[in-house]
Amino acid sequence: MKVIDLHCDTVSELYLHPQESFASNSFAVDLKKLHQGDYLVQNFALFTDRSKTQDPKHHALALYDRFCQMMAEHDDEIAQARTYADIKQNAAAGKISAVLTLEDGGVVDHDLGMLQNWYQMGVRMIALTWNYPNEIGYPQRMIGQASDFHRSVKQVIDEQHGLTDFGIEYVRTMEELGILIDVSHLSDAGFWDVMHYSRGPIVASHSNARALCPAARNLSDEMIRSIAQRGGLIGINFCGDFLEPQTIENGPSRIEAIVRQILYIRNLAGLDCLALGTDFDGIDCQREIEDASQIGKLAEALKKAGMPDDEIEKIYYRNALRLARQMF
Repeated sequence: MKVIDLHCDTVSELYLHPQESFASNSFAVDLKKLHQGDYLVQNFALFTDRSKTQDPKHHALALYDRFCQMMAEHDDEIAQARTYADIKQNAAAGKISAVLTLEDGGVVDHDLGMLQNWYQMGVRMIALTWNYPNEIGYPQRMIGQASDFHRSVKQVIDEQHGLTDFGIEYVRTMEELGILIDVSHLSDAGFWDVMHYSRGPIVASHSNARALCPAARNLSDEMIRSIAQRGGLIGINFCGDFLEPQTIENGPSRIEAIVRQILYIRNLAGLDCLALGTDFDGIDCQREIEDASQIGKLAEALKKAGMPDDEIEKIYYRNALRLARQMF
């Protein structure tokens, strides 16, 4: 079964570990694993942790260079896709499509012209924030000092701090350009600002249902329904801490919990808003689906739960392909 994954952090890992190869590596995503998993499209995030760099824009551009190197070295197997037509053309040529995204959209230095440059470089989705405030808006609030945490789930729901004035212009410009707005990591107040100031579909590329796992990073029922009503997508995050309540931080990621999240969202808001957003190479927990090559395990579990093949196909790739056709 074909696969589209809305989110992985593999480019960042390869940048930090130059000895590793994109062809085959120790991470969750590489070309070999993508082929084994029958991937049609993999979204590659350029992830910036602004607590670890004094120049977020420079860091994001360095990641872009690494992504371009990946594409050039393996252009017989994978190619960047900027349009839906590119995805079709790549598939016809037997190639996987790579869609470029940003995780932390505040790498533009308060310059909407730089946002247009990112579009020209092929970015088609942007997560407005990561775990720290930027010129666009605010994430869910951290407990304690922000510098104390990296991929921490120690967050509380922020219903006060939303988009800045620049952030409002930023999301409007994204829609004008045709870049999908990604609300994963964004505060609740920011989410509702996005819904107010935008008109088209939005994406939560790697977020789950808060009703099943009360992590602030997850989505309330009202948020889920709002995304579905816009024709947007929710990419199911495989991080154990966002799948179900855990007794320890970085708790295990269980297939049963992934299935439970999918069934809950389907019953709440319909099937068409569901997609995969694994967060491979951005999560550190023990996983029953260890890497991209094992993505078929989820399909088997969904079948056992009574889901027919046509519904599984929607989750695996058809819903995301529909949105790509609409937006790109």
